[in-house]
Amino acid sequence: MASPIESILKKVVEGDEKAFAQLYNKYRKPTLRFCTSILKDEDEAENMLHEVFIKIWERRAQINPERNFHSYLFTCLRNMAFDYLKEMDKNHQLRQQYLERMESYREDDREEEEKQLARLRQAVNGLSEKRKRILLLSVHEGRSYQEIAEMLRISKNTVKNQLVKAKHLLRERMSVQAV
Repeated sequence: MASPIESILKKVVEGDEKAFAQLYNKYRKPTLRFCTSILKDEDEAENMLHEVFIKIWERRAQINPERNFHSYLFTCLRNMAFDYLKEMDKNHQLRQQYLERMESYREDDREEEEKQLARLRQAVNGLSEKRKRILLLSVHEGRSYQEIAEMLRISKNTVKNQLVKAKHLLRERMSVQAV
């Protein structure tokens, strides 16, 4: 005599959707508890349960109703859950590696910025005192050409020319030092 599950499975193999719904309803709660106990995430367990039952429906012609369906179902769920956990662990490791690499790049960037800043200071210190003073008043203090001209008692045009020459020399020295 066939067990009730075996009878339901025979109908499922024949494509009976009502029998499939019965099968799903019979196993939904225990399989959901089982998956949730492995994954610790009820939503993901629910998704996994649906995936397994979709695969069962798609492969229903291959089901042998006389074999232990309970074991088959729980084995499928366990394997899928373990694969999911492995993938999550792999993703976590990749994310960690990425973050470590980004931190390393930031440190490299900081080192490079510090080197450039040191080269810039050296280049600024290499300017004549007059050009250096005009440059610092313009860049650091944000003074206008007119304000600098009045402070240093020189023409506005001289301030402009000195700034152009200072910036040109700095660009030149920075490009030579970078190579």
